[in-house]
Amino acid sequence: MTSGAQFDWWTTNIYGALANMGVPLFVMLSGVLLLNPSKADEPLGVFFKKRVARIGLPLVFWTIAYFAWGYYMHGYPATADSVIQGLLGGSYYHLWFLYLLVGLYLATPVLRIIVKYLDRVKFKFLLVVWAVGTVAVPFIDEWGIFSYNPVMFVFVDWAGYFLLGIFLLKSQIQRKLLYLCFALGLAWTVLADAFLPAITGGKFMGFFHEPLNLSLVIASAALFLLLASVPKIKMESHSNLSRLLHWISKNTLAIYLLHIMVLETFVNGYLGFSLNMQTFSPILEIPVLTLATFAVTALIVYPLSKIPYLNRLIG
Repeated sequence: MTSGAQFDWWTTNIYGALANMGVPLFVMLSGVLLLNPSKADEPLGVFFKKRVARIGLPLVFWTIAYFAWGYYMHGYPATADSVIQGLLGGSYYHLWFLYLLVGLYLATPVLRIIVKYLDRVKFKFLLVVWAVGTVAVPFIDEWGIFSYNPVMFVFVDWAGYFLLGIFLLKSQIQRKLLYLCFALGLAWTVLADAFLPAITGGKFMGFFHEPLNLSLVIASAALFLLLASVPKIKMESHSNLSRLLHWISKNTLAIYLLHIMVLETFVNGYLGFSLNMQTFSPILEIPVLTLATFAVTALIVYPLSKIPYLNRLIG
């Protein structure tokens, strides 16, 4: 590998580690908002009516939209089986996130009761069990010499992040320790995915970039608390920035769901020009493409969010 290729690889490695904290942060924030003990007595009908309006309608709308996008832009098959499969598993790769939200919402009424009545010691124990199970299952499966039965860990995957958000918000951790955990978690992710694949002949490429790997659990949790600790009055002192962030927070889902169309338009040159690694070095290409995709997507979502009924469909 040439020095230029090595530099591009390290750049992509670091950017990838940072980007993969996005979904954990969103899930932790969702836990804070939805698992508040004061909401534990909300009737099931009321809760699910809100969720259907929030997720159900966008799920159907964007499944159809991306089915059409895939058919016209990529020549994906247009058959009854592909439509049914798209509704069941997502018609496009990024729509998996909506199915994750559906699963978390189904568990929310029960998790609210757990959060309300579980003391801190047992809550911490539950999260330790989750962390061990979430990390141990894939790690032992990939690296273990002996086989084992993974069903001993029944509490794994994204439910732990969902609970972790509300747990962390009541924790008192020094900022110095949070910065250290963030730096160590990020370094662990980047370096492990750089050197272990080289030792193993590329067998475990990307293993440590998975959001449910311990290194990114630590880094994401630390970053979540660092962001949560920003004083509200400090944000409100910048009125324009505060209004912008407020609008983005209300339209995050719509921006996320639409952005793949904009991203593919830039990368594939549908407008007559391309923003990709053939255009720039990754150190510039990734932030430029990210900012351009976000800006254009937000500009499209803004007028759509003002249209009655359509704003509920797009998220």
